[in-house]
Amino acid sequence: MKLASRNDGSRDGQLVLVSRDLAYYTQASSIAPTLQAAVDRWTELSPHLAILAESLEHAAVPRERFHEHACLSPLPRAYQWADGSAYVNHVELVRRARGAELPERFWSDPLMYQGGSDCFIGPRQPIMLGNTAWGLDFEAEIAVITTDVPMGVTAEAALGHVALVMLANDVSLRNLIPDELAKGFGFFQSKPSSAFSPVAVTPDEFGSAWRDGRLHLTLRSFVNGQPFGQLDAGQDMTFGFGDLIAHAAKTRNLAAGSIIGSGTISNRDDQGGPGRPLAAGGRGYACIAEQRMVEVIRDGAAKTPFLTAGDRIRIEMGGPDGHSLFGAIEQDVQLVE
Repeated sequence: MKLASRNDGSRDGQLVLVSRDLAYYTQASSIAPTLQAAVDRWTELSPHLAILAESLEHAAVPRERFHEHACLSPLPRAYQWADGSAYVNHVELVRRARGAELPERFWSDPLMYQGGSDCFIGPRQPIMLGNTAWGLDFEAEIAVITTDVPMGVTAEAALGHVALVMLANDVSLRNLIPDELAKGFGFFQSKPSSAFSPVAVTPDEFGSAWRDGRLHLTLRSFVNGQPFGQLDAGQDMTFGFGDLIAHAAKTRNLAAGSIIGSGTISNRDDQGGPGRPLAAGGRGYACIAEQRMVEVIRDGAAKTPFLTAGDRIRIEMGGPDGHSLFGAIEQDVQLVE
């Protein structure tokens, strides 16, 4: 089933069920007023939501046309947003571009940072930029929403706590990152509010494409209407979501409604080297920084600019039939006046 938080003027939105083709929605407030309320009692309420979803598919309940621009992020705010870096290829390129070796343990121990979760951007709301010198970038990712996760959960058991899957845009301010990391205390100002797809989807909707804690489908990104990346989200994902959730829960419980991100999706080329741009016959990239890093490695200097006022990004994923699964994250960049 597919769920969304319709913008009704409240902070957390109104929970609605969305048809598989994203054409219609029906209100789910008789079961749970918000998505967080549904996830809090997921074992109890998800069967009722599934029945309502099936009724929606058969037009057996009142329904209205679904509009993606009327949605907030599925969880407009969350108890936790922890973003991993499951595609070690991306991390390796970051370090190669600055002449640093990749520690061997990065292949066995996930990287993860805790982001701000009190105020997510809607999937069609603008990204507000305070200064063009900050180096605004998008990061196209997969993310999951969990049920309650116990401390010390195994990676295998952790997958049983995945309630919903979304797309994410982990917005980054690249030129602020080096100084923050140099302090030895992690990201903060360089990671402003993130955005998520209009619709969150239960894993059963993906069939065999959801396996081993990975979503084996193509994620597409566009910059100013031009294709930027067409990446296989399951390929080259070193750590599946079971690994990432277990990593986050090693020393603490995770509350229902926690969001765990995959990190920037990144594919190697067919020969195992850095990915190539779409124009060069490759799969492209899920963020501008990776294209810039490949330019540094291959050409000695980065030439692709970061985002600025008036630019637009779009992130979307289609199923085997090519139809959109989550709706699109589509955001313009606006300068703060």
